[in-house]
Amino acid sequence: MLIASLKRLEDTVAAETEALMAHRPIDQEAVNRRKSHSLLELTRLTRDLDPDQLDAPVIDQLLRLRGVLERNQATVGLHLRAVEEISGIVADSLRDAESDGTYSGHVRR
Repeated sequence: MLIASLKRLEDTVAAETEALMAHRPIDQEAVNRRKSHSLLELTRLTRDLDPDQLDAPVIDQLLRLRGVLERNQATVGLHLRAVEEISGIVADSLRDAESDGTYSGHVRR
């Protein structure tokens, strides 16, 4: 049951990463809902789990999930930096368009 839950989370995160990398539209609300559900399920399944008693298949699945999560984190971070850069450009453009140059150190032409 634990391995199946870990695989579902891995599949969800991997699908999100692939969609972001391919610039495909994704239903972020649905993805977040699936991830939240998986985390709740994992919390319940591991409540009384002794980490020292994990068997090899569970450890292997955890390591695969870790890799998928690291790739997702890098991809999401890249997208967030792009959004920040684009929003800065848009904000600067709007500010320049609204200003008549009165309080600016730049001469407007």
